Amino acid sequence: MQHRQLGKSAIHVSDICMGTMTFGSQTDEKDAFRILDRCMEVGINFFDTAEGYPVPPDVKWVGRTEEIIGRWMQMQNRDRIIMATKVSGPSHIWFKSPCRGGMTALDRHNIMVAVEGSLRRLQTDYIDLYQTHWPDHATGYDETMEVLDELVRAGKVRILGCSNESSYGLMKSLAVSEKLGTARYHTIQNNYSINNRRFEDELKQVCRLEGVSLLPYSPLAGGVLSGKYQDGARPEGARFSQYLEMKGARQFDMAQRFAGDRALASTARILEIAKDAGLSPVTLATAWSKQNDFVASTMVGVSNEAQLDEIFAAIDLILPDDVMTAIHHVTKEILYPMG
Repeated sequence: MQHRQLGKSAIHVSDICMGTMTFGSQTDEKDAFRILDRCMEVGINFFDTAEGYPVPPDVKWVGRTEEIIGRWMQMQNRDRIIMATKVSGPSHIWFKSPCRGGMTALDRHNIMVAVEGSLRRLQTDYIDLYQTHWPDHATGYDETMEVLDELVRAGKVRILGCSNESSYGLMKSLAVSEKLGTARYHTIQNNYSINNRRFEDELKQVCRLEGVSLLPYSPLAGGVLSGKYQDGARPEGARFSQYLEMKGARQFDMAQRFAGDRALASTARILEIAKDAGLSPVTLATAWSKQNDFVASTMVGVSNEAQLDEIFAAIDLILPDDVMTAIHHVTKEILYPMG
């Protein structure tokens, strides 16, 4: 297992991170514990959650994921674990966070309430990486970065990161931190996969020049790159199978992006490349993500233990140049398959 530095910080993490957004909804506590245990067994020390998990967001179970992880951590050596969580920011009409009655501005009050809640549910004195889940341009980065800095100075948080942020927002936050002398963002957690390489347009260069690490989530493009939606398949219980039934809702639009005709055409080509390389498409997509220099750790997620093996197969895998070139040709020929 390779380890990489998070931004300019002193923290080094495994180059695969286990995401936990299904724990407490699709995945019960017993299975979640087994997944976490197996990750530790293979050398994964980096785990990501959020105050708003599990998904789909719902007031009936909000916070349950952190509670499950908190109980698991009581049976572990805390010093061996790099724990990341997030404070909910405005979700920009995609969904309304169930946290604090939907009041999720990144102001002093909400951040302070959020961090105390996460610390309590995780049963820990500190969070290794604390991230803003969505940007809040209305509150302003000055207030957000100042209060996050207080958490670092108080020892409740080690380092800071952002998620679902834009080039403007990342540069603005870094400029504010430099101006005010506060702690800065060391990571950005955004959607990035073979089927969604928009991060490379601008944010890749921001990360390289500013010393910020990408923590890509959804390296399988929402599961599409596994091939399970090919040829019109709609696997029972799968997220986009459900979303494609919700015509008129934003979930339907999301499914059309992730599992639309262009995305499925790109996926078909990737499946052929994986087959020729003798790899599962899950292993290929995970290894490809890890092989980008601006990536510190690739965020993966599973709902059951059986899904781990294909991910673990990517742990020490380096894709040869001809495979990387073949993948690049696909993304040049089918530009922006997710629109």
